[in-house]
Amino acid sequence: MIYLCRHGETFHNREGRLQGRSESDLTPLGRAQAAAMGDLLFDLVRRDPPADWRIVASPLRRALNTAETIGARLSLPVEIDERLVEIDVGEWSNRLREEVRGENPHLHGDDAWGFHAPGGETYEIMMARLGAWLAEQAAEPERRLIVVSHGVAGRLLRGAYAGLSKAETLAQDIPQDAVYRLMAGQIDRLDCAPVTEPA
Repeated sequence: MIYLCRHGETFHNREGRLQGRSESDLTPLGRAQAAAMGDLLFDLVRRDPPADWRIVASPLRRALNTAETIGARLSLPVEIDERLVEIDVGEWSNRLREEVRGENPHLHGDDAWGFHAPGGETYEIMMARLGAWLAEQAAEPERRLIVVSHGVAGRLLRGAYAGLSKAETLAQDIPQDAVYRLMAGQIDRLDCAPVTEPA
């Protein structure tokens, strides 16, 4: 079983910037979202011995900080797996999303537009690394994992798990206030308790 989370909101998210592999810290709302994920997961996994669970995260700070918040709630250490890192958007990294889209009108309406970044990662390369990670977990179905990754990476992980087409994969939601349960070939969205920006 896998519980898949996206990191909480970052300052780049709030500003509408493409993050890719660049670093951006969690906002106060993002930290509250991470805590809400921790509370939800605590309720979901508390029936099992804590030692049965592992938390694995992307090495990027926003995912790692979210995972550490969840780990503190569950009293579990956080492991890092480089394969869970977000898409590399190459020369578009840190740029405003609308600015990039304005410069590339031919990509309007293309859900895969982020994979066209100069010097960036293609859908096929990213799906190969995430698919390999997922296949490794499937080889040991008794594993119980809490995974903290990213928006695009999370879409591709769910798409690979469910056997979705490229279009279906990229059309999926990427919430920062929900957890996805991947179990027995099924994917369920579990919403966290609502949170607001701390005063």
